[in-house]
Amino acid sequence: MKEQHEAHHITSYRFNAIIWGALLVLTVVTVVAAQFDFGFLNVVVAMTIATTKAALVIFFFMHLHYEKPLFKILVFLTFFLLAIAIGFTFFDIAYRY
Repeated sequence: MKEQHEAHHITSYRFNAIIWGALLVLTVVTVVAAQFDFGFLNVVVAMTIATTKAALVIFFFMHLHYEKPLFKILVFLTFFLLAIAIGFTFFDIAYRY
């Protein structure tokens, strides 16, 4: 049987610290954005920030960035379909104002 070796992707502490810093900055942006009233766009702003933070975690801490293109496309398609499903539920909020 042929033995398969997967390449391990080792990221530097500096790179991980940069990603962690970006997550901290986005957390501060979340807190600051919560202080303002954007009307029906409150949900859009909150979801955009949360999606950005989730993308950083998925791509770099879960190493999706180093996967094969087909797997990246399938993960993106899954989240895209989830975003569409969630987006349709927010039409109700938009029509309340």
